[in-house]
Amino acid sequence: PPKPVVMRKYVRQIYRLGYPSIFMQMLYTVYIMALNMILAGFSDDAVTVLGLYYKLQSFVFMPVFGLTHGLMPIMGYNYGARKKARLLSCLCIGLCIACGIMAVGTLLFWIFPAQLLTIFDGSGEMLAIGVPAFRSISLCFIPAAFGIIFSTIFQAVGRGKNSLFISVLRQLVIILPTAYLFSKIGLRYVWYAFPLAEIISLVASLLLFSRFYKLHIHNLENKPASPAV
Repeated sequence: PPKPVVMRKYVRQIYRLGYPSIFMQMLYTVYIMALNMILAGFSDDAVTVLGLYYKLQSFVFMPVFGLTHGLMPIMGYNYGARKKARLLSCLCIGLCIACGIMAVGTLLFWIFPAQLLTIFDGSGEMLAIGVPAFRSISLCFIPAAFGIIFSTIFQAVGRGKNSLFISVLRQLVIILPTAYLFSKIGLRYVWYAFPLAEIISLVASLLLFSRFYKLHIHNLENKPASPAV
């Protein structure tokens, strides 16, 4: 059987790669509570619309999250095996598939927002709030696809801190202050905090990946093979 010291080493490696996902789940609770407090200042219907959005958007985001579970081990293997072309190919294919899924989701939320809300027997007031809300928030879907896939490659190559930084930026640092400031203008503007947060996070993801590429991927094939962890 493996020695306790060796086991502790592997457990530390597992948690080092997995702690961004653990923290993201904790962050999500804080994020939802804060958004609900902001929206409660307008009406209960606004809070309900946010809840319905998250129920429906899971049908769009879950396939992308499922995609990342398949991408991560492949990316990690090719990074450890110094397969630069395969690693970048995996990244590009993942981005294309994720953006395709998100594009379909954007179209659904733009063309059929009223129909989506009526699934839950939405009232007239809820429809008045929800239709522009769904259309505004859905603008974040495609930028979110980039953020999710870049977070995945950071985790796959053992750069969990980068992944965590992007997640905190998306769900805490940008969206909550922006939503609060926009709430001072009006409810209709609060929803634009979602695409704004994703766009800023996308820019940060590109900058982090560009730096990581120059330092670790550009000459990957010339480096000695090593595990992704």
